[in-house]
Amino acid sequence: MKLHNLSDICGSFTMLMAAMKTTFLLFVILLLNVQADVQQPPVPPTVTRPTVDKFMKREHSLMKPFQGAGFGLPYWDFLGTTMVTSSHVRLTADKRSQTGAIWNNQPVWSRNWELQVQFRVQGTKKDLFGDGFAIWYVKERMETGPVFGSRDQFSGLAIIADTYSNHNGPHNHQHPYLSAMVNNGSISYDHDRDGTHTMLGGCEVKFRNFEHDTFISIRYEDDELTVSHDLDNSRSWTPCLNVKGVTLPTGYFFGASALTGELSDSHDILSMKMYELEGSATKQTDEERRNALPKSEYFESPRDHVEDPKPSSMSGVKTFFLLLLGVLGCFACVVIGIMIYQKQQENSRKRFY
Repeated sequence: MKLHNLSDICGSFTMLMAAMKTTFLLFVILLLNVQADVQQPPVPPTVTRPTVDKFMKREHSLMKPFQGAGFGLPYWDFLGTTMVTSSHVRLTADKRSQTGAIWNNQPVWSRNWELQVQFRVQGTKKDLFGDGFAIWYVKERMETGPVFGSRDQFSGLAIIADTYSNHNGPHNHQHPYLSAMVNNGSISYDHDRDGTHTMLGGCEVKFRNFEHDTFISIRYEDDELTVSHDLDNSRSWTPCLNVKGVTLPTGYFFGASALTGELSDSHDILSMKMYELEGSATKQTDEERRNALPKSEYFESPRDHVEDPKPSSMSGVKTFFLLLLGVLGCFACVVIGIMIYQKQQENSRKRFY
């Protein structure tokens, strides 16, 4: 056997040591991985969990874009001055004497639900504007009337966004104002008192002329009604009212309507999304709930309707001239009084001479 020189032996030894080192490191890494697999359970893949208490009902929801619906909207009917665009449903334009509405044509059989409404109210007037809009869950649909574009003496629930104050009495509040009313078909909405004697509660909401999205949430769960709003587009709800003991039957319809009179605003609905809630078990059968009468165990303190004082038969022109004559009469009396005083002064000076 032929011996290598010393440099060849050293090089071979170095390569052998490097290979052994690499093998050792790989062994250590493999051992650590096996130990980690033994001590820790495998991490499952990330999965978006569905919402357990609610899911959206497409047949009761209205979502843009609307232009793909052709000449109509699936599950929805509209009447009056309502105009459907690709981005919104305009119930009324910023013009006088307009009435518009949009109605879901599918009855709601869910006992517990939440309706989220994206809306927009805009107008050119800073101080005088009106009249407002309403969100409905009622038995009667597609009926034009005086209550913000829909019928009076309705059966069901109305969420009213009133922008004009008709009442200046001791229980007035600032407008726009958001309120709720439950009706069994026998109560009339009192426009002269802004419905204050029949509402369940309400809150002031300055929702006009925002550039960003504004929302209202109507939640009905286990006979409890909660109305909230998001005016800042913060994706969080600000409570407006909460009332327990509210009975609403199933089989009613969702809708939205708006009205303008001498004053006006444009009232737009951008979306309406209805979610079915799980709720808790109830002893009432489906038939009993379907035939139940709308009612609430709580109302704001009732207030009797008192007629406003009748305006004077005297016209504005007559009133102006009477005021003018009064001012002129007072001025004449003052002038005559000054003349009499000066005459007396002159007579007094003559007696001294």
